[in-house]
Amino acid sequence: MTVTPLGIPRRLLEFTLDGEAARVPEGATILDACRAAGKDVPTLCEGDTLRPKNACRVCVVEVEGARTLVPACSRRAEPGMVVRTDTERARHSRRIVLELLASSVDLSTTPQVAEWIKEYEAKPDRFGPDAARLNDSPKDDNDLYVRDYAKCILCYKCVDACGDQWQNSFAISVTGRGFDARIAVEHDAPLTDSACVYCGNCIEVCPTGALSPRSEFDRRAAGTWDESAQTRTTTVCAYCGVGCGLTLHVQDNEIVKVTSPHDNPVTHGNLCIKGRFGYQHVQNRG
Repeated sequence: MTVTPLGIPRRLLEFTLDGEAARVPEGATILDACRAAGKDVPTLCEGDTLRPKNACRVCVVEVEGARTLVPACSRRAEPGMVVRTDTERARHSRRIVLELLASSVDLSTTPQVAEWIKEYEAKPDRFGPDAARLNDSPKDDNDLYVRDYAKCILCYKCVDACGDQWQNSFAISVTGRGFDARIAVEHDAPLTDSACVYCGNCIEVCPTGALSPRSEFDRRAAGTWDESAQTRTTTVCAYCGVGCGLTLHVQDNEIVKVTSPHDNPVTHGNLCIKGRFGYQHVQNRG
């Protein structure tokens, strides 16, 4: 038996993971088991604050008896199942997905993708210079954040975070079908004319940098964004009495971004417009 943070007992189940016995609580996914065992199964669309969407298909694994590869992020572990994460079939599928994604969108700001492309020997340029590529210009229509959909992989995480899983603003949705599918606000209008409340929770869950705070976007454009030189300090937001946890990202003695810890019991990684963007007064040294 194991106990969750809420004190609710959960029964352990056993199955075979890459030839070794694995034990996880009921309800855990294959990806949970892989991470507990220290196995690096790549994923892009999975988020620890959202329900699995099965959109990117990079995390597929082989389950004995299953006709197709299954997404580790959403497939729950079952007693007695036999899972293999590093078969040639799984590696081939990941390689193809990475090639298709990297040939169609800009993954230059997506963490770990360059490592995965090397590990799986993906060759995005093999489709040639005429491969369909999304070359939309960044949408720069407000003072707080920038939408660069040339980096969007349609993982739908921003839609879920803006919708019924967190903010319930429903400002973001998908427009078009097939190759014409795009993330947009209603009627594809400017963000300032939408239902957006500028909480920035869509930025928090975006895995590719398609959504980024203006401070980060401008610094990247100028070539001065350097995460290795940034310090992170966790504190409490002072705007109201809710007690939201903030993480201040500081570079060159200036706050360049604010996030919130995903394991914070108050925010779970989410903030309001004041908590995420209202920090400029701290460094007003005039």
